[in-house]
Amino acid sequence: MHKLKPLTPLGSDKPQIIEIGNLTIAEITDNALASLTARANQVSTLHSTLEVTHGITLPDVGASSRSEDLSVFWMGPDQWMISAPHDRHELLARNLKQVVGGIASVVEQTDGWCRFDVVGPRLCDLFERLSNAPVRTMTPGNAIRGTLEHLGVFLWRLEEDQMAVLGPRSSAKSLHHALVTAARSIT
Repeated sequence: MHKLKPLTPLGSDKPQIIEIGNLTIAEITDNALASLTARANQVSTLHSTLEVTHGITLPDVGASSRSEDLSVFWMGPDQWMISAPHDRHELLARNLKQVVGGIASVVEQTDGWCRFDVVGPRLCDLFERLSNAPVRTMTPGNAIRGTLEHLGVFLWRLEEDQMAVLGPRSSAKSLHHALVTAARSIT
């Protein structure tokens, strides 16, 4: 019998947290993710359905929103990423699919992405070394698709001094290395 155990995107049995100067880089592994794409001519129906069923407003370009348990950010035209605590929403994609039926496509994304939260007062200094995203003008709730080093990522400003970085799970070590190296360069 196999004795399988889950590993984080960085290959450990528990998430890594690194403090460098006044910055903290934390691997976040306790969120379920699902992408949601409205089907043709169903955007307004999708908006109202999720508002009624989950109390969530699907955000516009470059924005995010929250309800009690769900967070969502804009990914592209008529496309969003929904995040929720994994311990309460392990079947997030399946449950969303039951709600939206034929008005949207839902895809499980939890194990396809890695997430690092960077926290600290020199947040913008770090990201300006890695990306051309306008991090200094991003306010809490803003989300943008861009590149960090050579990797396609989403930058999601959670708080004034906290940025979530979502990238491909297969590139987690490269992404983490870039964040750590940039943090060391500004301390």
